Amino acid sequence: MIEQTAQALTDFTRKYCDDWIRECGHPPASAELLGVPSPCVQQTNEEDLFWLPQPFTLAQNLEAVERAVELRIQPSVVAWYSSQFAGDMSVTFGELSCTLLQTWSEEDFLRVQENLIGHLVMKRRLKQSPTLFIATTSSELEVISVCNLSGEVVLEQLGTKQRTLLAPDLEQFITELTVALP
Repeated sequence: MIEQTAQALTDFTRKYCDDWIRECGHPPASAELLGVPSPCVQQTNEEDLFWLPQPFTLAQNLEAVERAVELRIQPSVVAWYSSQFAGDMSVTFGELSCTLLQTWSEEDFLRVQENLIGHLVMKRRLKQSPTLFIATTSSELEVISVCNLSGEVVLEQLGTKQRTLLAPDLEQFITELTVALP
């Protein structure tokens, strides 16, 4: 599962970057990441940072999260956050616009783990099954997550038990994504 998810993510990221270069004449650009160090940074100007994915240089695991919440994390989510360093990517899944969350740097990987721990603690307090977020939507109350029990990708309403199934697994979810260019 880890290898298939990692390969699907790598393939999609390559397509994402190729689409940017073909349509915009440069690698993916981000104003939000301007000034934030990363091995992904290719160049900057006054308004944007241009990035390309880079190899992940840390141990490919989420053991800190697993230890903190005493829970074995879905291998597909481990692959999602530890296969590459990359910028967040704007995409669509069917009619749903979303931003895929990626690990930007070694320092960012620590922040991602802290956020995953906080999310899992919140789920536990609400007596809800554990999920791990992988993307944001335009609504602050909705995120795209992987169910840690089943591996299914769901659109979930934060703070509620409301979930909509999007894909049976992360690999399938990735294969159905479409690049959203500016």
